[in-house]
Amino acid sequence: MNLLFLSWWFPYPPDNGSRIRLYNLLNQLSQDHSVTLLTFSDDPMADLVHVPVLREFCADVQVVRRVPFAPGRWRALRGFFSLWPRFFVETHSREMVDLVVQRASTHDIVIASQVWMTRYALAAGKRPIVLEELEVTPFYEGRGLHQDLFWQLRCGPMWWKFRRLVRTLARQFDAVTVASDHEVRLLEEIAPIHNLLTVVPNGVDLSLYEDDFGQPVPDTLIYPGALTFYANYGAMAYFLDEIYPLIRARCPQAVLRITGKTDGVDLSALPANDGVIFTGYLEDIRPAVAQSWACVVPLKVGGGSRLKILEAMALGTPVVATSKGAEGLDVTAGEDILIADEPSALAGAVLQLLEDQALRTRLAANGRRLVEDSYSWETCGRTLEQLLDQVVERRENAA
Repeated sequence: MNLLFLSWWFPYPPDNGSRIRLYNLLNQLSQDHSVTLLTFSDDPMADLVHVPVLREFCADVQVVRRVPFAPGRWRALRGFFSLWPRFFVETHSREMVDLVVQRASTHDIVIASQVWMTRYALAAGKRPIVLEELEVTPFYEGRGLHQDLFWQLRCGPMWWKFRRLVRTLARQFDAVTVASDHEVRLLEEIAPIHNLLTVVPNGVDLSLYEDDFGQPVPDTLIYPGALTFYANYGAMAYFLDEIYPLIRARCPQAVLRITGKTDGVDLSALPANDGVIFTGYLEDIRPAVAQSWACVVPLKVGGGSRLKILEAMALGTPVVATSKGAEGLDVTAGEDILIADEPSALAGAVLQLLEDQALRTRLAANGRRLVEDSYSWETCGRTLEQLLDQVVERRENAA
């Protein structure tokens, strides 16, 4: 098949959750299909150097400058009176619409990656359209993140518009994918999908995790996540304030490394603790994770399924997470992961792992096995490909 793939994110380098998913699904689909990628970029001139990498598996790549969201601009203010979410109004690109119109007729299916690209997919005319990775959780949870009246007044209309949008998409798209069963449950509360709905989880390219990246160092913890993302910042604020002091009280030599970008983040606002290292952005995070005794994922908000957990498991690094952190993954507490939510229980789980070599060995082996069995990108890509086949077959039978 000829696939037209629309992406809000420029998918290279694959250095955050959205880019990792995009890069790997594009790679998987291109093995049996011809894929044309139309993608936004914050800096097309800078990203042109990466286009040849994508063209190693994509038949064609076209890059459009992304219109940044500026809430104070006139077009964004006008969005308050639109039935579309304000973000859609402010960032709308006529250039992307024109590209979709030009290319859609020569392709069998149009795939819109994430909700931001749905408006462009709808310009494809009579082509089958698929929404890949609809996330409900960030919008659902966003209503309770801000307590002041101003934000509550803003979040109400935003949630109303999002629900209306999802109900519209449920009727207009031939198929929808989500990253977890949790997203399915939330989606069913808003708008039951009458067309095809499939869970395509996040995955791991296991071939990238076979090398020896170093031996784990006792009493070392890691949190892989840029603090520029609100969910990661909140997780570390919670961990450093309520959990890490309990760990250090019993294990004063414990060290926590927090990886990822911190540009523009006021680190001094985080609770001060000894034994905390902010590594900044790492070109290759695998050695840092592999050499850690455990990976902590104390997330309290956020959607999707956790690539940071899957990558740690692929490297044989055991994970301790909150229920929210492990949400969306088919894990078993005590077998392939440790899960706790209260600060004392979460600290206790980390300390248990630091002190029990046999437990660490068992969790490491089971976690790796889980990723191999259920979360390889080959498996995820095959699930998406089967869905696309169903979409085409349905259209042909309806003709």
